[in-house]
Order: sequence, then structure tokens, then C-alpha cells
Amino acid sequence: MTPQQTEHRKGRRTRRVVVSAVLAVTLSAGGAAAWALDRFVVPHAQITNVSEYEASQTGTINTGTTTDGTSASAAVTDTSYTSGDTGVTISTVTTGSGDDTVTYYVADVVLDDATTLKSAFAEDTYGENITETTSAIAEDHNAIFAINGDYYGFRDTGIVIRNGVVYRDEGARQGLAFYKDGTVKVYDETSTTADQLVADGVWNTLSFGPSLLDNGEIASGIEDVEVDTNFGNHSIQGEQPRTAVGVIDENHLVFVVVDGRSPGYSAGVTMTGLAQIMKDLGATTAYNIDGGGSSTMYFNGSLVNNPLGENKERGTSDILYIAQ
Repeated sequence: MTPQQTEHRKGRRTRRVVVSAVLAVTLSAGGAAAWALDRFVVPHAQITNVSEYEASQTGTINTGTTTDGTSASAAVTDTSYTSGDTGVTISTVTTGSGDDTVTYYVADVVLDDATTLKSAFAEDTYGENITETTSAIAEDHNAIFAINGDYYGFRDTGIVIRNGVVYRDEGARQGLAFYKDGTVKVYDETSTTADQLVADGVWNTLSFGPSLLDNGEIASGIEDVEVDTNFGNHSIQGEQPRTAVGVIDENHLVFVVVDGRSPGYSAGVTMTGLAQIMKDLGATTAYNIDGGGSSTMYFNGSLVNNPLGENKERGTSDILYIAQ
């Protein structure tokens, strides 16, 4: 990490401490408002320095980069990255016209090994209401490519396995499991446990949904799905910014970020529209993750998409990324 990155990170942590102190005063007033602030606003760190924690749990360390942070065999262009058998290719697609224009970004990713795709938490800390932008988390982890994750820190349910380590085992919904052998499967969180998934070879999980494709066909009922939050459900329908993960083959994935709420640039897409994009890209399995202002794609030091047409990222709990 460079001195500038170190100072940047110290600054973010200082601001987080100040915010927590101010909110603590508000919480002293008690009542429903105080509970809501504590549950959905105040940061609650459960595990700090996750990188070291994961290394202690798995007995591994990060390797494979030179002293300047760049893989010795990497080749990078404005829209592509190749390192050994790992490759990332970024493309931009625009359809429609006028207020019906839709712009989305596709990352076609081939992995040399399934564990090359990693996860990282905001502030390198596991807990609730701890957020950073996708770009900031990516920079902290020397990522060449990243997308926003499932915003696990907003919920207190769902199975959370990251980089082979179990963080939460509260099955509640349809999840997505990335296995070490390169397969990726949609599964029912309520029918298994986190420990069993790890024993079966799961490397990472996402807990959001819904599943978009079943055996290559658009899943039924996806226009009726609501997001289950900790204080009620809400609709995620209509034309919205979206982020999705698709599976082409073992160790061959496709990530899509659709911008939205920006007439003339990108209106966003419905859930069915997102499923159709994933199908057209050749995915047989596809899964919706956190969208709206969180939908972001990062590549080689820069934000790829234009969130909400304002070129401004919203903080999120976590990312999926490939390191340089």
C-alpha cells in the first residue's frame, strides 16, 4: 500500500469514528429511532483486519505480485487484462434511443483457478453498516477488476462464506455458491449449513437474488420477487440499475452492470430484461445481486460505469475482485 493509500484509509477510519460518536449521542435518546439508527446506521465491527484473520483460518498468504503490485506476466490494455490463464475483457453495450436508452457493461472473465476470484469487505472489517465504495475497497486489495457484492452488512441473515471462511450461517433465501472446482450453483440456504458448504468445496457465497436463469432459460416469477430486508420486504421491480453474475462454463464467468435512472444515457432494466441480457451473453446460470446506486464495475484503477448518471459511487459492504 502506498503512503497516499495509507493516509486515505486512516482518514476514512477517522471519519467512521466521528460518525459513530455522533450517532451514539442520538442513540441515548432511546426509542424506535434509536434502534433503527443502531441497526442500520451505526457501524458494528465484529472482525477487524479480515485479511489476517482469513490467513490464520486457512493457513495461506497472498502471493504472486511483484514489489510494484503488478503480476510479472500481466498484460493490460484499456479494456483487457491477461495474466497466465486468467483474462478479463470489458465491453460496453448501448441499446435503444432517447429516454429508452440502456447502457450496460460486460466483463467476460476466465479464471486460471476458481480461487482467483476473491471477496473483500469494506475497511477490511466484517460487521454491520461498514461501507466503502467499490473503488476504495478494490484499491485497498490491489484489484485489477471488481464489482459490488451483495451488501451483506445491511442484513443479519444469509449465509456468508468468503475466501473459504465462514462468517455467518443464517440461511434465509436463494443464494449463489462459487466452488473451488470452478462450478457455480444457485442453492437454497435453508436446506444446508455454512460448514457443510465449505466441506463440499465452496469458496464464496452471495446472498441476494433472485436467480435469473434456470438451465439457460429465464426463471419464472422473477418480476414478483421482493427483497427481504430486516424490517420488511420491498419491490426491486421496474427499470433499475442492476448487477448480475452469470456462468458460461467452469471458471468462465460474465459480470454485468447496468446503469439506470438516467434518461438519455441509461434507463435501467427490469429483472426480466436483466435475465435476457445474461441469456444473450450465453450464461446458463445467472444471479441478481445488489443494484441501484451500489451497481459498480471497476477496472485497472478506474470506475467503468457511471452510477445513476452522476459518476458517483455509493458505499457498499463488499466486493468480488481479481487481484493484479
